[in-house]
Amino acid sequence: MRKFILALAMVGFAAAPAAAQSIGGNYTVAGTNFDGSAYGGEATITLTSETTCTIHWETGGSSSDGICMRNDNAFSAGYVMGKEIGLVVYKVEEDGSLHGLWTIAGKEGSGTEVLTPK
Repeated sequence: MRKFILALAMVGFAAAPAAAQSIGGNYTVAGTNFDGSAYGGEATITLTSETTCTIHWETGGSSSDGICMRNDNAFSAGYVMGKEIGLVVYKVEEDGSLHGLWTIAGKEGSGTEVLTPK
């Protein structure tokens, strides 16, 4: 009976959804600005708890820092870039990539961004 329960537990662990995977690490960034122009760079996510983190981007010759939070397959971050405050909301995909939309306070429109684990 113990072997059966252990086998069930191992099957359940192997079938865990992507949302159970750690989100911390280094990512390649590919995005579009409000006007549709492309940018690229890198991002680093550092876990601060099971659901919270910090994030640092180096993109298009600029850097920004923020706080982030995960809830199942939703991942969001508030950030500061220079004097501007922004928000990005991502969906955590099965392959570990993050696909999202971002905006800046007081501006119309949004951009897109994909973070791909390195």
